[in-house]
Amino acid sequence: MNFSWALIALLSCCLLLIALPSCAGERSLHTPEILGENSHSGRDQFEIERQEMVEYQIRDRGIQDQRVLAAMSKVPRHEFVESPWKDFAYSDRPLPIGHQQTISQPYIVAYMSETAEISPDDKVLEIGTGCGYQAAILGEIAKEVYSIEIIPELAARARQTLSQLGYENIEVKTGDGYQGWVEHAPYDAIIVTAAPEKIPQALIEQLATNGKMVIPVGGGWHQDIIVLTKTEDRIIKEKTIPVRFVPMRRKLLK
Repeated sequence: MNFSWALIALLSCCLLLIALPSCAGERSLHTPEILGENSHSGRDQFEIERQEMVEYQIRDRGIQDQRVLAAMSKVPRHEFVESPWKDFAYSDRPLPIGHQQTISQPYIVAYMSETAEISPDDKVLEIGTGCGYQAAILGEIAKEVYSIEIIPELAARARQTLSQLGYENIEVKTGDGYQGWVEHAPYDAIIVTAAPEKIPQALIEQLATNGKMVIPVGGGWHQDIIVLTKTEDRIIKEKTIPVRFVPMRRKLLK
């Protein structure tokens, strides 16, 4: 009986010794691959999240314009978001960008871009540059983009980010969006990313015939996207979806 237990113990030790090199070898083979994957995860994760954003937040909610979808798939939204918020860059929500302003929810950016019906040869005016993300999307689908930001610090930051990303067809200036940018008018499309209580007359005048303006209108919690179409003889306004944007300001902030 004692001999049997001793034999069992001896065999167990031998099996353990045989198994140990195999485990150590397996670990040494796979560890570099795991480290390699982790070393790229910071770069690749944003790409994964961006594609998921396009599929589940945008395409699944009805956006069909292939050029808009391609732009949303390409533009690195995390580059327009400051460090504390980068991990949320592709979430289904607006994010703060400083100065009591926000980067719009991805779906709203896609919705406004699609609704404006922008063609590759179009000239577009954006009111409210913010961090520059909407301008970048427009830069992917339009020939020329002119963007106005009332807060000098945001305008400078957006200009720098867009330049670093290689956008040469986007011009940003600090100015009062209520006045538009008459030097480059008329515009085939105008997108406004802050909410006035009523549509500024200067923007209507700077919109080209058969052009569209997509603008949130209202005060406080009661805002709606208005799609304004300018024909040769009339102005057509259509109320579409409820939204909540920051108010559109009239004076330059210093």
